[in-house]
Amino acid sequence: MLTRIDHIGIACRDLDATVAFYRATYGFEVFHTEVNEEQGVREAMLKINDTSDGGASYLQLLEPTREDSAVGKWLAKNGEGVHHIAFGTADVDADAADIREKGVRVLYDEPRRGSMGSRITFLHPKDCHGVLTELVTSAAVESPEH
Repeated sequence: MLTRIDHIGIACRDLDATVAFYRATYGFEVFHTEVNEEQGVREAMLKINDTSDGGASYLQLLEPTREDSAVGKWLAKNGEGVHHIAFGTADVDADAADIREKGVRVLYDEPRRGSMGSRITFLHPKDCHGVLTELVTSAAVESPEH
């Protein structure tokens, strides 16, 4: 069961400048940074608030580390802006299977590693009214068998 908005992913060309904008404009601070080589991005997670299920809501700023990454291709086509929305779930495997049974294309056969040790998968935007949608199980709430 989806429990919250985990994060909104925002594609940007210059991560440092974008972080500076969100810090100066809204007072948001960086909670976590990392480079995800598999996805070809450098990212910063800006924590917005804690949530009642023990998680949090974030803005995820994404700068491509290579032009052929999914975010790099998206930026070239669309420019900077909202890239995806992510919903938190205690069990990404079960929710992805349930959503797949409803006819929505799930982009990964098996969830992959996401930010901060999470497990993620994506849903095809053409099946979600034009919105690239991510399902996220945070490392803190991941079940022991994964």
